[in-house]
Amino acid sequence: MNIVCLDLEGVLVPEIWIAFAEASGIPELKRTTRDEPDYDKLMNWRLGILKEHGLGLKEIQETIAKIDPIPGAKEFLDELRELTQVIIISDTFSQFAGPLMKKLGWPTIFCNELVVAKSGEITGFKMRCEKSKYTTVKALQSIGYDTIASGDSHNDLGMIQASKAGFLFKSTDQIKADYPDIPAYEEYDELLAAIKAVL
Repeated sequence: MNIVCLDLEGVLVPEIWIAFAEASGIPELKRTTRDEPDYDKLMNWRLGILKEHGLGLKEIQETIAKIDPIPGAKEFLDELRELTQVIIISDTFSQFAGPLMKKLGWPTIFCNELVVAKSGEITGFKMRCEKSKYTTVKALQSIGYDTIASGDSHNDLGMIQASKAGFLFKSTDQIKADYPDIPAYEEYDELLAAIKAVL
């Protein structure tokens, strides 16, 4: 029994923080898990910048409302979901993901949650579990699933390497060079063909 586990940002939708960095004119916020492998460190740093600029959840959600999936992503996901079960496993937050899931046809997503004050200030974040992508894949395997995983960043490597088959998708040249044993693709039809070959 197979289940495909996909990353969200950079794979199906553009990076939320990059879009917000551009919308807010704060270039430092372009830093993502492609640049910083330590997610806690990255998020705490982001929250510090938001606080410094007096920005909260409302401003980020206004940007997210304007984000569309990467061209071809919904069609890829629709075709994949006809073949097998699919779960999106993301380090994003439920408060960010909702509008994007609607545009993708409401796939299942496992993600985290922001702690938001009444004022709208983001005061913290709650991760579902430690090493959430790797831990989730191992949990799925423990209940009888063979996992097939794909993502683009440092925080996807654990689930990719722990799966029956794993693929980099739209990743960086550096990550591809550091992990030459992981097949890497740039187009949805290539990724779909690779997944079909192992189903």
